Amino acid sequence: MMQYDRRVRGLAACFSCVAGYVDSIGFLMTGGFFVSFMSGNSTRLGIGLADGSSTAGFAAALLATFVVGVMLGALTGRIAKARRRPAVLGLVTVLLATALLAHTLGAGVLAVIPMVLAMGAENTVFAEDGEVRIGLTYMTGTLVKLGKRLTAALLGGDPLGWAPFLWLWLGLLTGAVTGALAYRIFGVHALLGAVLIMATLTLVTAGLERDRGR
Repeated sequence: MMQYDRRVRGLAACFSCVAGYVDSIGFLMTGGFFVSFMSGNSTRLGIGLADGSSTAGFAAALLATFVVGVMLGALTGRIAKARRRPAVLGLVTVLLATALLAHTLGAGVLAVIPMVLAMGAENTVFAEDGEVRIGLTYMTGTLVKLGKRLTAALLGGDPLGWAPFLWLWLGLLTGAVTGALAYRIFGVHALLGAVLIMATLTLVTAGLERDRGR
């Protein structure tokens, strides 16, 4: 993350904010499953298998769907080449809009499928050479890096090297709080906010990519 400039880091925090927002809606919509945090769903799968519960099947379906979303994002990025980031973000926007449409048409909990696909695809925005440089929908690695940078700062290293990682985590947390509050008021229709914000971020990213290419 440190190799990116401040504008890109700011955008990354915004992307994480959207992920937290969508994850809160998905969590409340499904009664305790995640659309972006697959470690949580893996735990739910393990508990379901141990209990012989049908929730194991649902957790497994979400995990598989997330992987497919990552594949879609990676494929979109490869096709778009130099325009990879805005293309992937455009895909995320379309998938979130699809989830909202599916809910409006009465799909019920199945509307979560395009939400999970969107979150999987979002994680490929900062993928380079087959590796994800910034995880946008999960924070374990970010918090580990935060702890390491704080330690380095205490030992005389970069005094603010930890700040970008804290900022990224705060983005996810802010989105999660906002998503939960929005769900209380609007239900699943709160996804419209995520669609509009992601569409805006797609345009902003496209503009930055265009300026960088000049």
